[in-house]
Amino acid sequence: MLDYNSKRKYSNLLYFFFASICFLVALVPLLSILYYTIVNGASVLSVDFFTKVTPPIGVSGGGILNALIGSLLVVAIACLIGIPLGVLGGAYLSEYPGKFSYYVRLLAEILTDVPSIVTGIFVYELIVAATNHFSAWSGGVALGFMMIPIVAISTDESLKLVSSTLREGGLALGISRAKTLIYILLSTARAGVVTGIALAVARVMGETAPLLFTALGGQFLIHSANEPTTTLTILIYNFGTSPYANAHAIAWGAALILLCMVLGLNIIVRVASRLKVKGQT
Repeated sequence: MLDYNSKRKYSNLLYFFFASICFLVALVPLLSILYYTIVNGASVLSVDFFTKVTPPIGVSGGGILNALIGSLLVVAIACLIGIPLGVLGGAYLSEYPGKFSYYVRLLAEILTDVPSIVTGIFVYELIVAATNHFSAWSGGVALGFMMIPIVAISTDESLKLVSSTLREGGLALGISRAKTLIYILLSTARAGVVTGIALAVARVMGETAPLLFTALGGQFLIHSANEPTTTLTILIYNFGTSPYANAHAIAWGAALILLCMVLGLNIIVRVASRLKVKGQT
C-alpha cells in the first residue's frame, strides 16, 4: 500500500505526463504552420516585395506595399476606437459593480463570440451603405468594434487583481475616484491591461471577413482613409485562392510578414510587461 505522500507524488507525475503529451500534440500543428509559412514565404522576400504595389492576379513581380500600409492604417484606426472605449468600459465594470454592469459584461462576453463576418455586415449597413463607398475608415470601425469587448473584459479582470487596499488608500488620502482609478489602479494593473490590448490587436490584425465588407481592397496606394484599401489579410485571401503560382508566392510572403508582425507584437508586450513588473518589485 502506498502512503498519502507517495500517491500524491505519482499522481503529480501522471498528470505532468499527460499535460506534456497534450502540449506536444498542440505544438505539432503550430510548428507545421510556422514551418510551411517560413519555407514558402521567405523565398519571395526582397526589396521590391516591400516597395512595390500588388500586381494584378496572374501577373509576375510586384509587392505588398499598399497592403502593408493599408493594414497599418486600418489597425491604427481600430486602436483609436477600441482601446479607449475598451479600457473605459473595463474600468466601469470593475469600479461600479451592479446589475447594469452585470448585463454590460454579459453583453461584452457575447460580443467576443460573435462571428467577425456579422460585425462586417453591421458596419457595412451602418457606414458603407450610408456613404455609398468602401473605405479604410469603415474597416477600422469594424475592427474597433471587435476590439472593445476583448479589451474591456481583460481590463476588468486585471483591475480585479489589484489589492483593494490600494483603492481604499487612495480614497482615504482624499484623491478622487477617477484619479485613483487612473493613477493608482490602472498604473498597477497596466501589465495585464497592455497584454489584453496586445491580444486584441493581434486578433483583429488577422481578420479578413469584416474587411471584405468594409475596406474592400485595391491594387493602388491610398491617399486618404476615405478610400477603399487592401490589407495583408485581404491580399492573402484573394491571391491565395487564385490559380496562379506567382499569386500564391505573394500570398505566402504576405502571410509570413503578418505572422512576424503578430508574433513580434506579442513578444514585445510580454517582455515589456515583465520588465515593468520587475521594476515595480
